[in-house]
Amino acid sequence: MFLHFTHLFKMSTSEDYSVITQEELEELKECISTQDLSSAVDTIKHFLDQQDRVELNIAVTGESGSGKSTFINAFRGLGDDDEDSAETGEVETTKEPKAYKHPKYKNMKLWDLPGIGTLNFKAHEYLKRVQFERYDFFIIIASDRFRECHADLVKEIKRMKKNFYFIRSKIDSSIDAERRKKNFDEKKTLDNIREDCVNGLRGIGVEDPDVFLISGRYLNNYDFNSLHERMETELPQHKRHVLMLTVPNITTEIIERKKKALEKNILRVALLSAGVAVLPFHDLSFFVDIALIVYEIQKYKTVFGLDDESLQRISERSGKSIKFLKSEMKSVVCEEITAGSIILLLRQSSLKVTESTVRRVLNCIPIIGSGISFVSVSNTLKTFLNEIAEDAKNVLLASLK
Repeated sequence: MFLHFTHLFKMSTSEDYSVITQEELEELKECISTQDLSSAVDTIKHFLDQQDRVELNIAVTGESGSGKSTFINAFRGLGDDDEDSAETGEVETTKEPKAYKHPKYKNMKLWDLPGIGTLNFKAHEYLKRVQFERYDFFIIIASDRFRECHADLVKEIKRMKKNFYFIRSKIDSSIDAERRKKNFDEKKTLDNIREDCVNGLRGIGVEDPDVFLISGRYLNNYDFNSLHERMETELPQHKRHVLMLTVPNITTEIIERKKKALEKNILRVALLSAGVAVLPFHDLSFFVDIALIVYEIQKYKTVFGLDDESLQRISERSGKSIKFLKSEMKSVVCEEITAGSIILLLRQSSLKVTESTVRRVLNCIPIIGSGISFVSVSNTLKTFLNEIAEDAKNVLLASLK
């Protein structure tokens, strides 16, 4: 078996973060060989959790009153009145860069930078002041026309070889203002706003600009999905993983991309399970497998916003009761996940995993120490991941009704 999985290590392809090298596996095996069961499980969880703790720093800048703070709050899944939300207002409230951490992943920070656009604004001095080198990319926000200060900032950011994204904010307000006019056409209005921004940026020296139309109050509308997709594409793989974990579940497209990202990690978990299975310890392998399955399923619930804290926020924002939202969740993992509940599910529910997988797992359960196969771990996690992602879509659609 071990030779078979060593071959899998070598065959793993482009998604490096989903691969466990043979060197990593040997180090892990040596580490847990002297540990008791509980410590060994914690060590393995810590190993798996490393990729989730990569730092991601996003700089958000723009003129005073452009909607920076509302955007930062929305990106973190918060309302402007929630605890730890960025302070909002037409008057500039940010004098120095201030980091706002994601509620669940503290390694992901959105930085509210001081407003630009003052008469004495100098882009190179501004970037030095805000410590430009610590940010992975910049988001530049304007609530009407883009101005010369935006172009100056872009030139300096490009010189520093950083990525940036233009956002035209407060689109909901612009649409409401135009809606009062005769012969109102929303698509035409959005096209006109985008064209005006693009032409304005070209006019101040920005070549081939892309502009994303965003409403901080209604993030699921307009261009946020396209913005997220672009950011994901242009980030390094390890940073992309953190972005996928932390982006709010505001469209079914984002939920689907999250599912695909988490699918890649299943290979990592199953390979780790297979590696531990060769250790000569009486009951370690079986309990590690169950612990890994529980750990991953709990992560799925958190990433897809189906934990109690996230459901509470969705309920408050949508006006739908938590009971109603939970009624849209069809998977059996909508309640508390424990080792006992997972074993019970594997024993009783052939609907939740393939019949052959259940048979393999059931054959292992009575014999403590035999572990669960690579294929069974993979299939079980894929099944639960698909069901939880479907729950997330159902909850999203129910909250928007």
